[in-house]
Amino acid sequence: MYLEITYQREPATDLGYLLHKHPERVHTFALSYGQAHVFYPEVSETRCTAVLLMELDPVKLVRGRGPHGSGFALDQYVNDRPYVASSFFSVALSQVYSSALAGRSSERPELVEQAVPLEARLPVLSASGGCERVRRLFAPLGYEVEVAPLPLDEAYPEWGNSPYVQLTLRGTVRLKDLLSHLYVLIPAIDHEKHYWVGEDEVAKLLRHGEEWLPQHPEREWITMRYLKYQRRLADQALAKWSESSALEEGGEEQVEKPQRLNDIRLQTVAQLLRESGASRILDLGCGEGKLLRLLASERRFAKLAGMDVSIEALRRARERLPEEVELFQGSLLYRDERLQGFEAVSLVEVIEHIEPDGLPLLEQLVFGELGPATVIVTTPNREYNDLFEGLEEGKFRHHDHRFEWTRAQFAEWAELLAKRNGYTVSFHPVGPLDEAVGAPTQLALFRKEIEA
Repeated sequence: MYLEITYQREPATDLGYLLHKHPERVHTFALSYGQAHVFYPEVSETRCTAVLLMELDPVKLVRGRGPHGSGFALDQYVNDRPYVASSFFSVALSQVYSSALAGRSSERPELVEQAVPLEARLPVLSASGGCERVRRLFAPLGYEVEVAPLPLDEAYPEWGNSPYVQLTLRGTVRLKDLLSHLYVLIPAIDHEKHYWVGEDEVAKLLRHGEEWLPQHPEREWITMRYLKYQRRLADQALAKWSESSALEEGGEEQVEKPQRLNDIRLQTVAQLLRESGASRILDLGCGEGKLLRLLASERRFAKLAGMDVSIEALRRARERLPEEVELFQGSLLYRDERLQGFEAVSLVEVIEHIEPDGLPLLEQLVFGELGPATVIVTTPNREYNDLFEGLEEGKFRHHDHRFEWTRAQFAEWAELLAKRNGYTVSFHPVGPLDEAVGAPTQLALFRKEIEA
C-alpha cells in the first residue's frame, strides 16, 4: 500500500523540507505491524514526488489481535490489509510524517502556511459507499477529485467492480491540511478500523479536524465512522463542534454589535429580494435562518429554502421557522439537485469563509448550475475595519474568514463574474457610510433576464 504526493511549484524540491525527508535518501521506519519506507521516484526543480510505502507483516498482524483473534482462521492471514489504504496506513502516515502533519518545519517554517499545488494518489482505497461517497468526502474540501472503481478481475470484466477505488486528489492547499484530511478520512472510510477506539481517539479527531471538520457537510458520518459508531464518543466530539460553531457565529456579530450591522444587512437583503419580484428564494449559508424568518410571513414568496453546512445551525433554524420553509445540509462547493428551480439566491457574509481557490467552484454552482435571475452577495469591506473598536490592526472580523476585500477588489471580482455569466451588477453600501472608507458591508446585486 502506498501514497504518492507530488509537489508542482518551483523549486519543487521544497517538498523534502515540508516532509522532513531528504529526496536523495530512502527512509525506513519500523512499525508495530511492519515497515514503512519513504522514497522519491521523481525529483526535479519543477516536479517532485514522494512515496510512502507500507509493508504490512501478516504474522505481526495476527499477534496483535489478542488471544481470541477475529474472523475465521484463514482470514487472519489472507485479507486485503496489505494492499488497501486503511486505518493501518493512517497510523503509518501519522508516525512517518508526524512533523508535517503537525505543521512544523525547522529549516523552512514559512513553507508550512503556504497553499501549494499538490497531487495525492492512493491506488487502492476501500469504499463501501462507492465512488460517490468518496467524492462527497473530499470535494467539499476544495479538491479536484478523480475517483475510479477497480474491477474484481481485469481478465473477467463481466464479474463487475470490486469494493475498491483508485483516488487522486488535486488542489492548492497546505501540506498539513492534505495530511490531516487523509489521516481522518482514510480510517473513516475503512470499515475495519484495527485499533481500539477510546477517549484518546476523540482527542485526535478534535485536534486533526478542528480547522475543517466542523464545516464539512458529512461531519456526522465522518465522526461516527472514525469512532466506530460508538455513540457516546461521537456525541462528545459533535458537542465540541457545536460549541465551536456557536462561538464562531457570535464572533463577527460581537465586533459589529454597536452598529447592529447584522440587522441592517438582513433588512437590506430582504428588501432587495422583495423588489426583485422573485417568489422562490434560496439562502445559501443560511445559518440559523434569520433572513428566512424575515421573509417567512410574507405571502408573496411561494417557496423559501436555506442550505448550510452546520447541522447544529440548521437544527436551531428548524425550531424557529415554519415547516414549509425547506432546509438542506450541504456544501456550497458541491453540486446538489435540491437547489434547482429558485429565482433568487442570497449569500449573506458567506464568500469570505471560502478559500480563494475554492471560489470558482461556488461561482460555477450559483451562476452556472443554478443561474437564477437574481443573486445577492454581501461581504465585509476591509477598509472599514479600522473604525471598529476592539479589532486589532490587520485582523479580520472573524477568525474563520479566509479573506476580506477592499471595495476595489470586490468590484473587480463581481464585475468579471457578471460579465462571464451574462449578468449585470450594481453595488450597494450597507451600514453607516464613512466618507473616506465607505460602508462596513458591501453588497453586489446581480441581475439577469431569464427567457420564459
